[in-house]
Amino acid sequence: MRFLNIHDTKTNLSKYIQQVTQSHEPIIICKNGTPVAQLIEYKESQKRTLGLGKNTITISDDFDHLPIELKGYFE
Repeated sequence: MRFLNIHDTKTNLSKYIQQVTQSHEPIIICKNGTPVAQLIEYKESQKRTLGLGKNTITISDDFDHLPIELKGYFE
């Protein structure tokens, strides 16, 4: 992981973007020696398939019913 100051990062941004995409290692951007941002490789998120958990979870019929002995805790 490399640490760079803002001025150097602005001056050589294209070079650092290329380094990040090739090495897959993030670059930390610092202001006055304090980390303030991170330059990382962008990765496209995977599409989620709907319905993968269908019929694997069941909810009981009395799910919304609060037992009398617990009711006092919620008042």
